[in-house]
Amino acid sequence: MLKKEEIVTTVEELVIASMDSNIFWIIVSGEIVNAPTIQLSRGQSLRGENRHAIIIFSNGTDGLQISSDNEIHNIQLVASQDKRVLFNDPDIEHLGRIGLYGVTAVGQVQILAFNKVRGGHIEVNGLDIVSADTRSQQIRPKGFGVSVTQGAFTLWNMQPEEDVIISADLRGISAGRNGAPILGSAIFVSGAGAKGGHLVVQRLETNAVYNDGKIPPGTADQITGGVFTGYNAYVDLVRNRGPVVTHGVNDMVLDNWGYVKQWIAEEKITSFGPSSIGFVNFGIVNDLRIYSPIETFGQGARGFNVYVGTIQYAEFDRITTHGNGAVGVQISQPVGRLIVRRGIETFGSIGQSLVQGVIENLSAIGLSIKSGGGIGEVHIYGGIKTYGRNVPPFEMNGVVHTLKIEGGLIAAGGV
Repeated sequence: MLKKEEIVTTVEELVIASMDSNIFWIIVSGEIVNAPTIQLSRGQSLRGENRHAIIIFSNGTDGLQISSDNEIHNIQLVASQDKRVLFNDPDIEHLGRIGLYGVTAVGQVQILAFNKVRGGHIEVNGLDIVSADTRSQQIRPKGFGVSVTQGAFTLWNMQPEEDVIISADLRGISAGRNGAPILGSAIFVSGAGAKGGHLVVQRLETNAVYNDGKIPPGTADQITGGVFTGYNAYVDLVRNRGPVVTHGVNDMVLDNWGYVKQWIAEEKITSFGPSSIGFVNFGIVNDLRIYSPIETFGQGARGFNVYVGTIQYAEFDRITTHGNGAVGVQISQPVGRLIVRRGIETFGSIGQSLVQGVIENLSAIGLSIKSGGGIGEVHIYGGIKTYGRNVPPFEMNGVVHTLKIEGGLIAAGGV
């Protein structure tokens, strides 16, 4: 007969309960310290008895392994920062429905579809990853001349067959702290590659996100993302409800390689490191709306880039860059409509920046439309202003069908 629940208060009770498939709910009471890696059986779930419930796993070990149809509710899970605090069993063919609700974590939350895993649905409503270091995870997607470090939250369908689909609804995810960022990428969701398994996401909603990839200066073949949507990720809505801030070299703030119907950022988008772009697109976005300023401070840290793919509609509040080589807006592919509500400003001159895996010299032009790029309609309110010497506010080597700049083109540093 199925035993519905078991309250556990010690490591020994937790281990025994997790090995008993007749226990449906494991309820953690109080603080359990120095726990070994725990695996939940199929259909087994874990929750905290109250807000003080916590499991602290042994130093240097991974934490909680899920299998299929597991739920985790209202609990703190703590592992070593460079370990996985929650991860899935690759030998289970179907994840079923995995739910994370009101979870606070230290360490990486990693869900991968590889080996035998060929299906499942992931639901998150409240996941706060206080700290994590994902730099030791050497399995990374590659494309456009770079590899991407995994995230503190990683959901990745790695299966090569296109008929393998993982679905998800992801809400209330935060990562890192102001002054104590995630080391590596922060939030990473992806399908297998240019071809292969799909990840289908109804919503990806984030709260505050902070990361620093700690990539060595001068590195050209590695990046991280604050919020990264990868190859073959099909996302109906990305909504950044809190600020997204990156600190290191090549740390893209918002980066898309997938297919996003609508992307909305409600709070400020900021980068401090070299070649760390506010929003960079290598995929397809139908509707992009950034309602707060994008501001970058590093050398070569552009505000907005479309290198590959397209964006049908892009609307920004204000775009400001401070570093040499930090272009305000750079368009290398066709874009439908571009609107900036409160102008574009750049403060740098010529400097090096990472461009698709190659370090190049760029001038901190306000709006640069490259050969092969084009925009159906451009409307800039508040004008375009550059402060670097010999830096033009506007460069057009592509095609613009309708151009309106209210507030003028000002080269304050002289041209």
